[in-house]
Amino acid sequence: MPEAEQQNDANVPAGAGGDPPKTAKQLEKERLKAEKLAKLQAKLDKKAAAAPAAGDKKEKPEKRTKEVKEAAVYTAQTAPGEKKDLSGALPDAYSPRFVEAQWYSWWEKEGFFTPEYGRASIDDPNPNGKFVMIIPPPNVTGSLHLGHALTNAIEDAITRYHRMKGRTTLWVPGCDHAGIATQVVVEKLLWRDEKLSRHDLGREKFIERIWDWRREKGGRIYEQLKSLGSSYDWTRVAFTMDPKLCRAVTEAFVRLHEEGSIYRSSRLVNWSCTLRSAISDIEVDKVEIPGRTFLSIPGYEDKVEFGVLIKFAYKVEDTDEEIIVATTRIETMLGDTAVAVHPQDDRYKHLHGKFVVHPFSTRRLPIVCDEFVDMAFGTGAVKITPAHDPNDYEVGKRCNLPFITIFNDDGYIIGDYGEFTGMKRFECRKKILEKLKALNLYRETLNNPMVVPICSRSKDVVEPLIKPQWYVSCSDMAASATEAVRSGELKIIPEHHTKTWYHWMDGIRDWCVSRQLWWGHRIPAYHVSFTDPSLQAGSSAHGTVVRKKPTRIS
Repeated sequence: MPEAEQQNDANVPAGAGGDPPKTAKQLEKERLKAEKLAKLQAKLDKKAAAAPAAGDKKEKPEKRTKEVKEAAVYTAQTAPGEKKDLSGALPDAYSPRFVEAQWYSWWEKEGFFTPEYGRASIDDPNPNGKFVMIIPPPNVTGSLHLGHALTNAIEDAITRYHRMKGRTTLWVPGCDHAGIATQVVVEKLLWRDEKLSRHDLGREKFIERIWDWRREKGGRIYEQLKSLGSSYDWTRVAFTMDPKLCRAVTEAFVRLHEEGSIYRSSRLVNWSCTLRSAISDIEVDKVEIPGRTFLSIPGYEDKVEFGVLIKFAYKVEDTDEEIIVATTRIETMLGDTAVAVHPQDDRYKHLHGKFVVHPFSTRRLPIVCDEFVDMAFGTGAVKITPAHDPNDYEVGKRCNLPFITIFNDDGYIIGDYGEFTGMKRFECRKKILEKLKALNLYRETLNNPMVVPICSRSKDVVEPLIKPQWYVSCSDMAASATEAVRSGELKIIPEHHTKTWYHWMDGIRDWCVSRQLWWGHRIPAYHVSFTDPSLQAGSSAHGTVVRKKPTRIS
């Protein structure tokens, strides 16, 4: 290019014919940006230089382990019952094992927790008064849990408060013999170790085995109570099967029987076929199932079906008609003694007073009227098994029906029922269903959400059975308990639980206190049979007598 042209280009003002000239602020911003980019590039270059070559293993940083210090323990040579030696150095950090060690045996030896402590005679009146409390005895079969610890802490605080107020204070420790639970535990051990049942041993030897087990395992709870620091008077510890408590139970039973508060009656009870014993309502778990469900039942290899409603037909005698009924326990139809309909149900008015025929016996079942029947539920006809269902039991009493028991204590079918006799109840369930189908009496099976009563002890299905049992009358006690709250003598806290209290008291039922067990307090009632004719004059040949002394009379 000619030199003159180069000079002309150089003399062209910046921005002339191009971008406008940049201000000083813009130039400064660009400079700072360039510096940042240069620093970033320098960091990336440094990181790339420090990166390991391909194939090199990256070294893991060394893990720091947290130093764990062992809790301090009391190591001084102090004999049990002697006061704790505190002359040594205290631990750097709080250690429960160090703090709690050695004190309790010294407290116990000094008698700090006895009502006699600090008094010349316990018989002398104390102007500050007295406070006496008995532990709610935990079961000998178990070990203490958080609930026990909470209750124990509250009771200990109450006891120590009264003791510090100068009152003559006694807190009595003890343990419950836990009749059902203990017998079940020892029976399982006996079967596991020797393949023997309690019946193989006999009553006396089996009771000896339980006492051996109790002496071996029974002290665990007492040691736990002591480890809590509870201020019990261990000189008065009691076990509910101790001779003095057995005498007290017998005395109480006889007194209550004489005043009419305890009586014997045959009625439906919750029966556990595995335990072969009646159980209380509180020992029955109400297990809800959503429909068809198979449950494992003790004594059965296969699971048993529950949660279904089976419909079948009863043929009306001397007609071509039939009545369809439904049940969740088809095996109980062997004990049916009637079919109930509502007296206002037009579908069955022409059948009032007639009979249906039982397919597996010669029994004629009357068609009875009872207002408990729900006309809108199912077919409006209900099979009645008075001896094996609480509702049917009441219908049976109202309609004067026979009560036929079809199960023995082990849950086997009894009675004249052909091939069904001697079968287990749930095996019979399947067999009856097959026979109903063969006789063209089966109609359908429906899914049915229901509640299955399960024995909390044995996990067996509870069977309602009519048994002669001993009961405590609860109506008067419930009335007194209700009045105590209404009068303000007893306060329920929080107050909204008062409704629950009234609900319990208003719906109270007499308490079944008898159990068919070998371990526990024996009811002091004996059956008397006179073999000498001269002793029968003026009295019946048989009878039941309640005695204070456990004398066998034959």
